[in-house]
Amino acid sequence: MSKTTSLTRALAATFALAVGLALAGCGSKPAAQPADAHTDEHPDERGHAENAGEKHPDDDVASTSIPAAVAQSSGIRVEPVAAGVIADEHEVQGLLTPVEGRVAQVMARFPGPIRAVHAGVGDTVRAGQKLASIESNLSLTTYTVTSPLTGTVLQRAATVGAVAGEGMALFEVVDLSTLWVDLHIFGNDAGHITAGIPVTVTRLSDGVSIDTTLERILPATATVSQSTVARARIDNADGLWRPGAAVRARIVVDRADAALVVPLTALQTDAEGRDVVYVREQERYEQRSVTVAGRDAHNVEVTAGLTPGEQVVVAQSFLVKADIGKSTAAHAH
Repeated sequence: MSKTTSLTRALAATFALAVGLALAGCGSKPAAQPADAHTDEHPDERGHAENAGEKHPDDDVASTSIPAAVAQSSGIRVEPVAAGVIADEHEVQGLLTPVEGRVAQVMARFPGPIRAVHAGVGDTVRAGQKLASIESNLSLTTYTVTSPLTGTVLQRAATVGAVAGEGMALFEVVDLSTLWVDLHIFGNDAGHITAGIPVTVTRLSDGVSIDTTLERILPATATVSQSTVARARIDNADGLWRPGAAVRARIVVDRADAALVVPLTALQTDAEGRDVVYVREQERYEQRSVTVAGRDAHNVEVTAGLTPGEQVVVAQSFLVKADIGKSTAAHAH
């Protein structure tokens, strides 16, 4: 055999061996590793991966973050939770009336034709001011009728050319600088209400209120309503309290100390109808379920859910409620 043929056969055998080893390597499997082996993972990274998906303790608490500047421009205001007073109040209806002794009926002294009228309904007049001129049928001279007090003309019967009879009421002048408020109290409530207790009177027309004190409980029962009448006096410097107008009033019968109170404006209800408030810590606002007890027109007593000094939203709490609602909906998706 020639040397060339032998060399060719040797090269072919070497190539076949190399191809076989390569194919064997492609089909082999790596040695199995223990289930807990992580040869290419750092221990800290492995621990982080295992804990992924765990909730932070605050994740289930409804809350939101509102930057301080946004909260201020939105009118969101907080106050610390503290002790306070809850008033035992009764809400009643009432009627404004002129104060006794401050109503004057201006009469004609002598019969005769009315020659001039100098004041009309709604005019403010001074004591001694001329209201009308009448020509007396007896003396055929003209005399004047004047106001006996400073006040407002509420009624006028005098007209030029009409004949005034002797003793005829020509004007009603009333001093409206102060008014009576006659409050009608029904049933057992009358036994709890005495002179000297505070009362807040509110106009129905615009909701303006004024604080005063009950001066007396009238001895007689109102015939039509069969109610007890409690009377207070109010200042009418602005002239907007009008005789004959109905009013609403809150009479404070008693006051009780409470360990924790918040304004009624702080109280909201959640989706389940529970009473909640919103507690601020820096720029985070957390919804907090609370247990409430007595309340009055301004405050509510909190018996569970808050601690003294916590900052509770007392103004624009509904804005915080809405923002938490949006945050909750976003997380749900």
